Amino acid sequence: MSQSAPDTGEATPSSHDGSVRKLYEEHHGPLLRYVSSLIRGDRQRAEDFVQETLVRAWLSTANQPPGWSPSRAWLMRVAHNLVIDWSRRERVHTDIQHEHALDRHLEPVDPMSQAVQRRFMVHALSRLSHPHREVLFYVYVLGCTGTDAADALGIPPGTVKSRTHHAIRELRRRHPEHALAAA
Repeated sequence: MSQSAPDTGEATPSSHDGSVRKLYEEHHGPLLRYVSSLIRGDRQRAEDFVQETLVRAWLSTANQPPGWSPSRAWLMRVAHNLVIDWSRRERVHTDIQHEHALDRHLEPVDPMSQAVQRRFMVHALSRLSHPHREVLFYVYVLGCTGTDAADALGIPPGTVKSRTHHAIRELRRRHPEHALAAA
């Protein structure tokens, strides 16, 4: 007679095997492309990040209502956060080793100028439609390729190109004094 583990209410591999497989099949490819673009092509490290993202999604299903499934945007945000955490840890090690080189190349920072620029950008972007802001966020802030942004947003790649083009054109039209900065 075999003993089974006590039911703790947590997800176990046997209890959600089908949902894990579906999660993997549905999101692995787009997540891998997205993470690869973030870390500039280190395929093995990208696979590790995707695996960790899917494990976290699978573990989080235990704390969600029955039938909950993570959206691709949620998964991409988890993957993005994992990459950011990793890059911060790596940067600390690199910064310590190269601290003397950084001191010689520091550029003066003008906090007021940065604040004015941020305020301008927020104002300019807030005047765009939600779909245009969303595409610009994925392409320029998250650094997604057009294909990855299309996968994340659930729209065709051509729509991403079109929305990006029209959003930038609208920004240039409304703010011609900054047209060169948007080029």
